[in-house]
Amino acid sequence: MLKFAFRWSAISIVIGLLAGTASAGFLASLDFVTRTRVENPWLLFLLPVAGILIAWLYHRHGKGTEAGNILILDEIHSPKQVVPLRMAPLVLFGTLATHLFGGSAGREGTAVQMGASISDQLTHLFKFDNSERKLLLMAGISAGFASVFGTPLAGAIFGLEVLSLRRIRYAAVLPCFAAAIIADRVCSLWGIHHTVYKISDTAALSMMNIGYAILAGIAFGLCARFFIKSLHHVIRLFKNAITNPLVRTFVGGILVIVLAALMQTDRYLGLGLPVIVESFQQHVAPYDFVLKILFTAITLGSGFKGGEVTPLFFIGATLGNALAWFLPLPLSLLTGMGFVAVFAGAAMTPLACTVMAMELFGTQGAVFCAIACVVSFLSSGPKGIYHSHHTEVAKHA
Repeated sequence: MLKFAFRWSAISIVIGLLAGTASAGFLASLDFVTRTRVENPWLLFLLPVAGILIAWLYHRHGKGTEAGNILILDEIHSPKQVVPLRMAPLVLFGTLATHLFGGSAGREGTAVQMGASISDQLTHLFKFDNSERKLLLMAGISAGFASVFGTPLAGAIFGLEVLSLRRIRYAAVLPCFAAAIIADRVCSLWGIHHTVYKISDTAALSMMNIGYAILAGIAFGLCARFFIKSLHHVIRLFKNAITNPLVRTFVGGILVIVLAALMQTDRYLGLGLPVIVESFQQHVAPYDFVLKILFTAITLGSGFKGGEVTPLFFIGATLGNALAWFLPLPLSLLTGMGFVAVFAGAAMTPLACTVMAMELFGTQGAVFCAIACVVSFLSSGPKGIYHSHHTEVAKHA
């Protein structure tokens, strides 16, 4: 046990240093391209051209990396070969280009893929067997997730839970927690600051309010299920209708431009962090979550890069905000519940999302967030955003 603890603590520190530094560089670059896009709205009209470039780079240099997060998860479940290091720069460039020109995408996919692909290169140095490679990749996932959101505990649990398929791998507890905590600290030491979200008011823990939380959780779970189905449907639609990946992203970029013009707003482009912050403070348009699903499904479904999590935060927060018109719970509480619960249902990670709520919002409203996450998880269907289309997860046995 001491040998295992010493060895994997040392390895996890290395993973944390590498992943935390990579995430810091990524977040600083992402902040720069987002500000550039906001200050230069005309950049949106170049989104189709950016799509062609992204698709060409992946077609020319990204063979074997197109599956992204699914590839990493498949490697953990059925190890075959080391994740190519080129995955990191490719997904970094693709995500930055997507955000610079206005695509609706997230950032966790980039951080997770960078963390996992970089950490897996240690296999070449230490000749890890397949069992050890699983721990290595899980630690890389935890480190990437923790550092990009500033949630070390949720990041560690996410790396364990997203892969569990009903069985948590306890040998990975030390590597995941150590790598996540180190990566988060390293990212902070580089001067990276994360957005602050605040639940300003909560409610008494009465049976009536618990019932309202359950109703909200069902709505969040159904929304997560709708997002998953919408994304998978759009992916299939693009692939069946347009066989050329370069044309596919070009058409996707055109559709995003058309939608933005019809809505006459850039509200649903990029990460959407200002809208998320706004939704904690006041009522927003009740249809915001639907339009964000549409923009994100087209962006990611046509081949642009990024992730689903921050859009899911947007979708959940604005849906919770809309539910405040119907459920007698505080607006900021319902917004916070939706923020974590829709992601919990879509990623099938209710434990990580409950811990994330406490790391982001404090313990205020933690029980309500936990109820929403668990009920959303149970209501979201058998497939998640991180599972292959043919993979179903039984939630009752």
